[in-house]
Amino acid sequence: MITKSDKNKARLKRHLRVRKKIEGTTVRPRLNIFRSSKHMYAQLIDDTTGVTIASASTQDKDLKSDIGNGGNVEAARKVGALIAERAKAKGFDKVVFDRGGYLYHGRVQALADAAREAGLEF
Repeated sequence: MITKSDKNKARLKRHLRVRKKIEGTTVRPRLNIFRSSKHMYAQLIDDTTGVTIASASTQDKDLKSDIGNGGNVEAARKVGALIAERAKAKGFDKVVFDRGGYLYHGRVQALADAAREAGLEF
């Protein structure tokens, strides 16, 4: 039987494998995704300085009142649009997408598509 910890270990392995190749810079920060069962989180990270430039999640005050359940595709779309808006406000149009070891499907894909529609280039 596959347990939840086995799935998370596999995800972390995939994440480390991807992180060897992907790096955020001051010109093109890394858009990192974290997905829990109840919420979605997105961060823009500059890996050269180790600084988080902007972040958005279903826990944000801006979104919390609009979203009933933070663990669905619609909530992920709103987080994607919000992180793109905050990135544009900081002057970033291009980012490197880091899916965090998750499969590019469902909530992760919805967040990425919403960020693209809002004007971010991956």
